[in-house]
Amino acid sequence: MTSQSSTPVLRRLLSGLMLPALLSTVLGVLLALPQPSLAASGGRIGGGSFRSAPSMPRSYGGGYRGGYGGGVQRGYGGGFGGGLGFPFIVPFFFGGGGLFGFLVLMAVVGLLVNALRGGGGPALPAGMRGGDLDRPQVDGPVAVAQLQVGLLASARELQRDLRTLAGQADTRTNSGLQRVLQESTLALLRHPDLWVYANAEVGQVPFAAAESTFNRLSMTERSKLRSELTSNVAGSVSQAAAAGESDATSDYIAVTLLVASRGRIPLKPVSGSEELREALRLLGSVPSDQLLALEVIWQPEGAGEVLSADELITAYPDLKHL
Repeated sequence: MTSQSSTPVLRRLLSGLMLPALLSTVLGVLLALPQPSLAASGGRIGGGSFRSAPSMPRSYGGGYRGGYGGGVQRGYGGGFGGGLGFPFIVPFFFGGGGLFGFLVLMAVVGLLVNALRGGGGPALPAGMRGGDLDRPQVDGPVAVAQLQVGLLASARELQRDLRTLAGQADTRTNSGLQRVLQESTLALLRHPDLWVYANAEVGQVPFAAAESTFNRLSMTERSKLRSELTSNVAGSVSQAAAAGESDATSDYIAVTLLVASRGRIPLKPVSGSEELREALRLLGSVPSDQLLALEVIWQPEGAGEVLSADELITAYPDLKHL
């Protein structure tokens, strides 16, 4: 039997084996996930487009070298051999194995299951189909990074900086989004004495799954806010009258940066101030021609609101004390 004729049989077998295991895994993880605390209102700046994205530079290739995996190189073009065209199941991502990693994994698994079952999902990008291993990946992998920082609430200047940036930023263009990314990381870098918690995670997903992955991560972070009082997304700006500085008794301010890039984002685990400083510098240096999408989300944002230590850890369980 040739490899071509065995492909449908293998696909039916794999889909039959995968689906029960996937459902069991999804249920177990969902039951273990913490519920959003809805601790306080927040603000949001973001934008981007995966549809008008430029092609992947040839020099980027399909693999990823470095990161937390000790220099392991892995891509999305592999298979089980014999040209069967079945790609690797596990995406190449790093982090604490929490919700971020789970959502990245589910996005890729959904893409693969649709391909196996011949469903109506997005087509596999170049490099994920049999026979494409030696071809340039025009729609190669997209890096999705998330950096979260918990600061002492005395960093009210940071709230004001983000609020001002939301009122002035051009979130309709890549250059405008890159300025938002730079200004946000600089605002965080200016308050190293107030850093208390942080977490950095990064993953690579096929281009066909990148937008849905980014949207899931964005929705997860936005669901932690009671409401969005300050917002500038894709050129639409709004600010509620209730926006203002947090209450003097507030313990923390939480900031999330979510970035999708055509280029590598070699974030490393954050366990101290130096690692956080380097992570902020790396994110802030993502060039505009590689930036696909950006979200900057923070809380609290309402005048007189409080984000306590318990609320912070409940809403952001992957944060590590610096």
